[in-house]
Amino acid sequence: MRKIISLNENWTLTFPKGERPAEAVTLPHTWNAVDGMDGNGSYLRTTGVYSRTFTKPEQPLPGGRIYVEVLAASLAATVKVNGTIATTHEGGFSTFRADITDLCRDGENELTIEVSNEDTPSMYPASADFTFYGGLYRGVNLISVPDAHFDLDYYGGPGIKVTPKPTVDGGANFAIESFVTNPDEHLTVQYSIEDAYGCEVASAVRPAGNTAVTIYVPDAELWSMDVPNLYTVVARLQRNNEACDEIYANVGVRSYTVTPDGGFSINGEPTPLRGVSRHQDKLYKGNALTAEDHYQDAQIIKELGANTIRLAHYQHSQDFYDACDELGFAVWAEIPFISVFKSGKDAHEHCRRELTELIVQNYNHPSILFWGISNEILIGGISQELVDAHHDLQKLCKELDPTRLTTMAHLSTTPTNGPLHHITDVESYNHYFGWYGGKMEDNGPWLDRFHAEHPDICLGVSEYGCEGIINWHSNTPQCKDYTEEYQALYHEHMAQVFEERPWIWASHVWNMFDFGCAARNEGGVRGRNNKGLVTIDRKTRKDSFYVYQAYWSRLPMVHIAGRRHAQRAGETTEVKVYSNQDSVTLYCNGREVGTQTAHRVFRFTVALDAGFNTLVAVADSVKDSITLEKVEKEPDCYTLPEFNERQEGVANWFKQLGSLDLTAPMEFPEGYYSVRDSMETLAQNEEALAITAKAVKLATNFDIRPGVGMWNMMKTMTPEDMTKMVTLPDGFLEGLNAQLIRVRK
Repeated sequence: MRKIISLNENWTLTFPKGERPAEAVTLPHTWNAVDGMDGNGSYLRTTGVYSRTFTKPEQPLPGGRIYVEVLAASLAATVKVNGTIATTHEGGFSTFRADITDLCRDGENELTIEVSNEDTPSMYPASADFTFYGGLYRGVNLISVPDAHFDLDYYGGPGIKVTPKPTVDGGANFAIESFVTNPDEHLTVQYSIEDAYGCEVASAVRPAGNTAVTIYVPDAELWSMDVPNLYTVVARLQRNNEACDEIYANVGVRSYTVTPDGGFSINGEPTPLRGVSRHQDKLYKGNALTAEDHYQDAQIIKELGANTIRLAHYQHSQDFYDACDELGFAVWAEIPFISVFKSGKDAHEHCRRELTELIVQNYNHPSILFWGISNEILIGGISQELVDAHHDLQKLCKELDPTRLTTMAHLSTTPTNGPLHHITDVESYNHYFGWYGGKMEDNGPWLDRFHAEHPDICLGVSEYGCEGIINWHSNTPQCKDYTEEYQALYHEHMAQVFEERPWIWASHVWNMFDFGCAARNEGGVRGRNNKGLVTIDRKTRKDSFYVYQAYWSRLPMVHIAGRRHAQRAGETTEVKVYSNQDSVTLYCNGREVGTQTAHRVFRFTVALDAGFNTLVAVADSVKDSITLEKVEKEPDCYTLPEFNERQEGVANWFKQLGSLDLTAPMEFPEGYYSVRDSMETLAQNEEALAITAKAVKLATNFDIRPGVGMWNMMKTMTPEDMTKMVTLPDGFLEGLNAQLIRVRK
């Protein structure tokens, strides 16, 4: 029988280039757990060598095989047994295995896994807005099997493929196929379908050399996000009265559709998908999460009331997919074909392999409804090669899995009539109107306009959001002040935008949790993307979390916002309450402030008493309370100093331009730099780069440094391109150009 032996203990990690001393580690592990999010601006991208010994496992009968299983190694790995290479693997997010039987000796054996998170010309991702953690961050197993066993070689797959389909009579057909290595005429495969209580509801037997079968289950229980009913399909490889090998898959019976006007439906029920995106990292753990960490994340998202998760931007742990199956989420799973396109056959073949591994390894998960083939890939520009790559990936998706829909996430500036439309089954845009560009009020009209112009496209919004730092506060929140209040105000608006448009097939907040991005330095917090509804340590649910809970949760809830804005000045102060109940009554120090009827957001004007005040909100059977202190002046620490400095810096920028006519047409003299030059070209001249870097910092708060952070993403962009993605003050681009055209190439 199959034996799975964990090898997560007793590893030694060394660095051949000498960056760090050797250390003893336990898996899951990443060497970037701290520097990948500590805000120092860089993190270690190198090769680390994990090593340990193991004892050769034995099968009771001759001919057994031994496999090493690596659940993920970021980003590339070489596996050696007793000094001999067993396998290599490029791609940091998927499972891979190697048959090491012939490399093992009796007794003790040495296993080494060289792992690199350095960039290569053929491997994705090339550059992105998150940390590329290095290490063995999911775990390693030995798998001992008899000579005849369920497949362990095909793209890290589970060895079984199950496709349940509901029938019109209330039953379901389970199309099942397993894959047997070394079958013979004496072997059979016995299938058993068990319900959620472990009771067998149907079964079948097939010869090991021809395993495909369709099994009918009467009165099948459907899987949905509200009722995520699971069946377990067990496959046993049987020789006479002895089971030689056994595997299983948890599956669900469901059907779903997406239409341009009707949006998403599951099992015939219209159900707009409203949820979040998720990265797989946590404070000072990096991406080395335990099964418990993954399940906790899924539970917090369930608490939010979301019914869909976009898993950015790579394959996630089986532990998380399992949690999504169990708790009920519609999952968008995607590959790291992101941001910067790499030309050439090798890079495309890597993309194809990443997609194949994603689909083969995760085919049986009922929660996965959409395969994503790219994200914001036009940051580096467009080419026919890029378009052709998308068509090929779409074709590959349908060959591997014709049962699911495909999608992609467009960059906000992707032309609405460009060649990347009508490739995947459904599409989504990443829009940050109200943060990087435009106003939050631009979102609804843009969606309506696109829908009117393209009535045949199923449209979603795959990213939207803004930074919220829980120690910054304002009574008059503004874009880019990084306050918790502006983030909440933004999401109040966006939640209503999507509620009014059920034809938007899916919306995904960016992001559920703050996450590590070593290149970032925004809002007074380095090394993080702080757009999460929950902090990176999972300790604090920001006010924006409760906005969505009020819109999406079916459990009664009420939440008083602004509890961290704990000291208030002025004769009166606004107190906002979020609730999914029809009316809310607010009390201050036991006195009734008033009762309001509203939709999700309730606003009260409160005259606080001197000193401390207790506020209680009551909405039917649920209550919430906070404490506020009335003060003469609110603390200076509530305001991000950099916010005022940047506003002053922008004003000084225009003062420096003097009498320059910013309304006049821009000039582009030959032989001089301009806003039409790429960042990479501008970087060739120290003065041109310094002028541009200062301007970009003032306008966007992004640091521009060649070879650092997100440089690979931005180097092909021009300042003129950036105006399409971020809102700049009127005349700013003209002013920058006026300075650049003084610098000779």
